[in-house]
Amino acid sequence: MSSAIVLRPATCASATTTTAATIVSAKTTFSGLLAAPGFHRNRTCTTICCSMDGGGAMPAAHIGGFLSKKRYDPPLWASHLRPVPSHTFSLGHLPTPIHRWNLPNLPEDTELWIKRDDLSGMQLSGNKVRKLEFLMADAVASGADCVITVGGIQSNHCRATAVAARYLNLDCYLILRTSKVLADRDPGLIGNLLVERLVGAHIDLVSKEEYAKIGSVSLADLLKKKLMDQGRKPYVIPVGGSNSLGTWGYIEAIREVEQQIHNSCGEFQFDDIVVACGSGGTIAGLSLGSRLSSLKAKVHAFSVCDDPTYFYNFVQGLIDGLEAGFDSHDIIDIQDVKGLGYAMNTAEELRFVKDVAAATGVVLDPVYSGKAAYGMLRDMTANPTKWKKRKVLFVHTGGLFGLYDKVEQMTSLVGNWQKLEIDESIPRKDGTGKMF
Repeated sequence: MSSAIVLRPATCASATTTTAATIVSAKTTFSGLLAAPGFHRNRTCTTICCSMDGGGAMPAAHIGGFLSKKRYDPPLWASHLRPVPSHTFSLGHLPTPIHRWNLPNLPEDTELWIKRDDLSGMQLSGNKVRKLEFLMADAVASGADCVITVGGIQSNHCRATAVAARYLNLDCYLILRTSKVLADRDPGLIGNLLVERLVGAHIDLVSKEEYAKIGSVSLADLLKKKLMDQGRKPYVIPVGGSNSLGTWGYIEAIREVEQQIHNSCGEFQFDDIVVACGSGGTIAGLSLGSRLSSLKAKVHAFSVCDDPTYFYNFVQGLIDGLEAGFDSHDIIDIQDVKGLGYAMNTAEELRFVKDVAAATGVVLDPVYSGKAAYGMLRDMTANPTKWKKRKVLFVHTGGLFGLYDKVEQMTSLVGNWQKLEIDESIPRKDGTGKMF
């Protein structure tokens, strides 16, 4: 009897029908050292198995919890916030590691650590996956059959949203901002665009000029109306996934850090948290979570677009949306490091990214974490006493795909190659070397 592999549409993530389903629930617990193998999130994890003809059992949807929908129980210290999400989807490979980061030229006795949210996945890598765990659960619960979001032409958020949507059998519509001369041309396959197009995202381009005049909210609403007129059920995710619901992603990240510290050395305490800021949701969650939890670390955000005043106001709106009762100025410090502009880099900034990779093995993206780390070290140099004897946690928010958009600018910085010189006296015989 012959067999064949047939590709069929995936079952909708919101309602998987199984035969004689057995649902096994178990609370996972934290264990081990910082980022040790076997370290799991303290959430209820549901595994679904179904009986098959011929006996035995096999997994119906997933093994180990990835892509599963879970009931969400907030940290006790955040349980008073409103509204509290009811569910999440497990999309990230969490917890992400924390390790020492020995950057050169740190102030005296300053300890620098790094939380590797760039390792939260591959296609879904970066900080956006934490927000999407909550946002995609809400999209599915609302009965959506597609999602809409907005971003720059190399948006990490848009790439992550496109992948998450495809995982959950939702169509994805992306409105991408680009230059006026490129708005009516094929955007190509560089970096994030390659992943988005591979997973089948629908891409609409808009010029920066039109974007500035109309705004992301109105653009998304226009596309939403068009899709609804076609009988679709779209769910709009804001730029960067940054709304009050998405903020829970980094409130939860603080619980993760808190538990990592508890299970490794107990008494260790970070004094400061440093992170890039591009849309505001990550810094809102980190600052709110740090203040409410046992961490109490001061959050320093380095903004790569807009200005600190804008982000203080925007974060205040997210905080108020959760009825937290804090003033954003009291729980976060925001500095401007956008330099030439969003997603634009000086040669010095790109050399910094290259030098950090060569010195430490940590590859920073040029748009977010690269500028944040650059700004952090400049501030440390200008104000060494401010950082002296401090334990600092730098949050790497991912964005590696964005480096591919900087290849031409970085070529002259990484010229360490040459042809291997092989003396004529070395024996040669055809077929000796296997070409794998």
